[in-house]
Amino acid sequence: MQLGLGVKAAAVSRIGTQGSLIQTSNPLDVAIEGRGFFAVTLPDGETAYTRAGNFQLSDEGEIVTNEGFQIDPGIFIPQEATDIIINRSGEVFAVVDGQDDPVAQGQITLVAFLNEVGLEALGDNLFRETAASGDPQLGIPGEEGFGRLRQRFVEGSNVNIVEEITNLITVQRAYEMNSKIIESADEMARTVTNLR
Repeated sequence: MQLGLGVKAAAVSRIGTQGSLIQTSNPLDVAIEGRGFFAVTLPDGETAYTRAGNFQLSDEGEIVTNEGFQIDPGIFIPQEATDIIINRSGEVFAVVDGQDDPVAQGQITLVAFLNEVGLEALGDNLFRETAASGDPQLGIPGEEGFGRLRQRFVEGSNVNIVEEITNLITVQRAYEMNSKIIESADEMARTVTNLR
């Protein structure tokens, strides 16, 4: 009797294409239109990278991810701010009562990699650089090689659900055909055994 090794995934690959942009009403939602990642600081001080720009303010007024990770470089918004403006180049301004012009608070930067597929997935839309990804390249949104930012937008999934369901049906049919072939082979083996 022979035993097989079963079935296992040969590889898992990420698709690095741009997802659709979804408009929101949150001034801290920022989508990257094009290439790049936001850098965030994890609790252990390590830097991770994400394209998820659904930010919020911490209790101290710092811009953080939904998980509470500080964006790098850190940007603080004053408590008295009535609105936040983030332009396409990543400059962050606070609208404060009594001020004629919005007050500059900082600059959101982007990070790009030579090989984005080489990043290590940490979960929760976070990635870590690896030797395969290459060193992070820091830049300003809109500069050559970096995307631009869209305030009050988030990036949706880049998965085409119709295409994936079609692929699933194709795989299911192939499985059914293989299953029938195995049943036929078993039947023929039983018949041959009974002829002896």
